[in-house]
Parts: sequence; structure tokens; C-alpha cells
Amino acid sequence: MGDAGWIVGALGFATQELLLFAAIGFLIGGIDDLAIDVVWVREKLRGRLRPVAASSLTPPRNPMAIFVPAWDESSVIGAMLGHLTATLNEPDLRVFVGTYPNDPATIDAVAALAERDSRICLVVLPHPGPTTKADCLNALWRALLCDEGASGRRFAGVVMHDAEDVAHHLELRVLGAMLTDAMAAQLPVLPIAVPGSPLISGHYCDEFVEAHGRQLPVRDALGAALPLAGVGCALRRDLLVAIAARRGGDPFDASSLTEDYELGLAVAREGGRTRFARAIDDDGAPVAVRGYFPDTVDAAVRQKARWMTGIALAGWDRTGWGHRASPVEWWMRMRDRRAILAVITLACAYLGLVMSGVLFLTTGAFGPVGQSAVTWLLLATAFLLLWRVIWRTYWVAKSYGGCTALLALPRLIVGNVIAMLAARRAMVQYLGLMRGKALHWDKTAHHFPSKAEIGA
Repeated sequence: MGDAGWIVGALGFATQELLLFAAIGFLIGGIDDLAIDVVWVREKLRGRLRPVAASSLTPPRNPMAIFVPAWDESSVIGAMLGHLTATLNEPDLRVFVGTYPNDPATIDAVAALAERDSRICLVVLPHPGPTTKADCLNALWRALLCDEGASGRRFAGVVMHDAEDVAHHLELRVLGAMLTDAMAAQLPVLPIAVPGSPLISGHYCDEFVEAHGRQLPVRDALGAALPLAGVGCALRRDLLVAIAARRGGDPFDASSLTEDYELGLAVAREGGRTRFARAIDDDGAPVAVRGYFPDTVDAAVRQKARWMTGIALAGWDRTGWGHRASPVEWWMRMRDRRAILAVITLACAYLGLVMSGVLFLTTGAFGPVGQSAVTWLLLATAFLLLWRVIWRTYWVAKSYGGCTALLALPRLIVGNVIAMLAARRAMVQYLGLMRGKALHWDKTAHHFPSKAEIGA
């Protein structure tokens, strides 16, 4: 009995410490998120978050170029480019598609379309792939400069897309108009849930609708540097020229896993501004980029691990903390890098709950929950968690409808599990980078939506 009492006592102490750590972590994170909500409500009441009518914007004078890096994308690139060129029915459009010599299937798919549409330019890198997405983008930049030299025309800017993106027919008008008084612009990204994967694929819908409906507008309103999503984003040509001059000729950093995120911060370093494009079409729908996201646990873990490695881990030493006199910038970059700490907090919380259950089964009590300090912390974090679920449900219902919003809570749990699995992979990747391991394009398999899903 003595040994059993000692074990129960040790279990109770460990449970108390885990729950206390998790409660403090959740409290800090919850207050952080609540502050974003307060700023969003303030800006909303001031009328600063009202979207503009895309049809009222003036299109750019010079044509826009589109960059599409493609490695092992033969299954989707044809449908994507076909939809893109049909949707953006502009004669001056130029689409540069980057491929690798050891990926003949993708080359053939792009070449077949380029033969029928002169607006598509097939670019084959001089070395085999996969390298990094940024390396492919640099090849497209060099192809753009050659195209300008041969044609005599000058592009206003570059729009970036992935090989599975569904473009909006007004995106060039919106992005081009934004670039008249900004160096870069970002459209909202609205994921489409893959049929048959409402939780894994669908949880991206919930996360992006909050990130691009609430967080990025707040960041824009506060004047902080705005990270780019890598799709549906536009950069002015003179900005890319300036960045390329600083980097020896290439504007995209081939040593980065998240070149899109870092490029958005580089705009601020160049003294420019990035605008978050809030525009609606004639039907009242947002002008946004849509597309499928990973629909399996393995694919989602690999994708989120790359984001964590590039932003939350490598970002500490690669991008720093911004302007020394900008508390807002420090706040936003800390939010960007809190992912690993949030995962540790989640793991402690789940483990503490399991141990509390064991205590209840063995002693009939929940142990530390009865202690006042932990109890009040748990009550506070429970309130903040409830607020977060309500707030997310609201955003999901606003963009995807009430039926989809019912999945917000289970998707939140699925997202937490994927984040914890991704954190482990991210740590391994980061340690490999610190030891000098070569970077490569750790991409996921892509699918392009059907016409019915695009029109949905």
C-alpha cells in the first residue's frame, strides 16, 4: 500500500505540473489571440476592413507575368494552365512555367499547351530536380528578363501561383491595382475541402479562413510586415530588381524552405508596403485563390513541418525581429514563431488529461483540479478555448456555410494532432539544416478540382 500511495502521489504531482504548464501556456496564447480579435473588431467598426468592388479598380497599364514552378506536376498542370488561361483571358498575359529536365512528363504536358497558346512559356531548368521552389522561381525570373529583352515590353509585376491553384478571373485587376501604391499584394486563400476528407483536408479551410479573414487584415491595419502565402501574391518588378541586386542577381532565396514568407518580410526591409487585397466580385464573392490542400495525415504533416521549419525555427536566425523600434512587428513575428511552443503546450495538456483520467479511475478524484490556482487557470483557459471555438465557427460559417461550421470543433482537434506530428518532423529537419543538409523540394501530391467543384 505504501508503494501504491507513493506512485499515486507522484502521478498526482506530475499531473499537476503538466496541467499548470499547459494552463499557463494556453492562457498566454489565448490572450494573444483575443488581442487580435479586439483589434479586428476595432478596425471593423472604423470601416477599415470593408472590401472594395473589384470592378471599380483600374487594371495595370503594363501586363502582368505569372510564375508557376512545377516539379512532378504532370497530373494537374494541364488542367491548371487550361483553366488559368481561359479565366484570365488577356492577350498580354505571360505565364512562365518552370520544369526540370528529369521530369519529362511535366515538360510534355506544359509543351502541349504552349504549342496552342503563345502566352505560356515553358522554362526548363539547366539542372535536374527537385531543388527548391525558390531555385525554380529564380529560373523563371531570368526567363522573364530574356522575354522582356526579346519583346521590348516591360512587365508591371509578377504573380505567383502553384500548379494546383484555381485563379479568380479578376485577380490581375485587383493585384495590379494594389501595386500602384504598394510593392506587393496578397489575395486571400480559400482552400477547397477534398471530397472524402472533410477533417484532414477540411481543417485547412478553417485555419486559412481565420488567418486570411482576421489575422492578416489586422496585421495590415497595424502596419506590420505582411508575409506572403506563395500563391495569389504579386510583387512589383522594380522590387524584384532591387532584391535581386542585393542578392547577386536572384530575387528568391534558394536556401529557404519558406521563400514566400521571407519575401513578404523582405518587402518591409526594402522600405515598401505589402497590401492585403480585400475585394469582391459582382456576385459579392471574395476575389481569392482556391485549391485543394493535403487530404492525408502524412501529406499534411510533411507540409506543416516545412512551414514550421522555415517560419518557426529557421525564421529566428534568418529574418530576425524586424525594426528595433516596432513592438507591433515583434508581436507579429512572435506569433509567427510560437507554433513549436504551442505544440509543446498541447502535448502537455493532452498528457495531463490522460493522467487525470488515470487518477480518477484509481482514486476517484481528479487530483490537482481541486487546487485553487490550477482550477482558476483551467477555468480561464476553458473560457478562452470556448471563445476561440465560437469565433472560428463564426468565420467558417461566414465563408463555407453553417453545415460546414459544425465541423469546426473536430477539425480543431485534428489540426492539433497534425501539428504535434509535424513539430517532431520539423525539429528533425531543422537539425539537419544546422548540420548542412542540402535542401530539396518536399512537395505533396496535388489534385485539381473538377468544373463542378470550381463553380461551387
